[in-house]
Amino acid sequence: MLHALLATAGVRSRARSATDADDLERPSGPPATWTALGELGSALDAVRLVGALPRLSAAPRGDGHLVVDIPGWQAPELTGAPLRRFLRRLGYDARGWGFGTNMGDPRRDVERLAERVLELVEQTGSPASLVGWSLGGVIAREVARRHPAAVRRVITYGTPVTGGAGHTTIARVYGRGSDVDAARVAQRLDAESPIRVPLTVVFSRRDGVVAWQACIDRASAAVEHVEVSSTHLGMGVDPDVWAVVADRLAAPAPAMRPPGPA
Repeated sequence: MLHALLATAGVRSRARSATDADDLERPSGPPATWTALGELGSALDAVRLVGALPRLSAAPRGDGHLVVDIPGWQAPELTGAPLRRFLRRLGYDARGWGFGTNMGDPRRDVERLAERVLELVEQTGSPASLVGWSLGGVIAREVARRHPAAVRRVITYGTPVTGGAGHTTIARVYGRGSDVDAARVAQRLDAESPIRVPLTVVFSRRDGVVAWQACIDRASAAVEHVEVSSTHLGMGVDPDVWAVVADRLAAPAPAMRPPGPA
């Protein structure tokens, strides 16, 4: 009971590792209506930051490497500012992706972000980590797939790996967007050219925008899954997400496995 209260207040983390993706459900459509309605309380996730301040201040220090943050669909670059500020305080060179609001054109955005990352990596002299929220995570994954030598690791949260818009609440309102084709291409590439850099997938069963089952990566070899208890819109200010990001960025990158079946 005490642990639950402390976790609710943010003093303790509600994040936990999901060790076997094969044991998790497969996606079957958008989140349930009652789950989508839960997004109305997203602001409450930010309240937990207050209680989490002591443990966030104790997060491992960064080594100064470049971290590029990519916003979600229709989200302005400003949405990632709190996380970037936290990462800079830890010692990382945390930057936005540089293209303002994510307008939902992943094909174009993969091309231009890849070009930007390669330029920044050449300037800094070391690979970058990519952190993507929702559709931003889709873009991060594809940049890493194309340029594994330029990407140290990828961390995504609330990112649909399978099914694209078909497993999102957004599809109910706006229809299936341009990310449908991107999802099909990604599925084909997962089979032909799996992502080889370390991946951390953060998902939540409270996600009312993207079905959590669609966030599970069953194709990449170097992937781990971490479950949090946040709404989709609240993930950007959820202290458990921040703690996971900080912990993984500080970890030494494991040796990459050669291409081939997982």
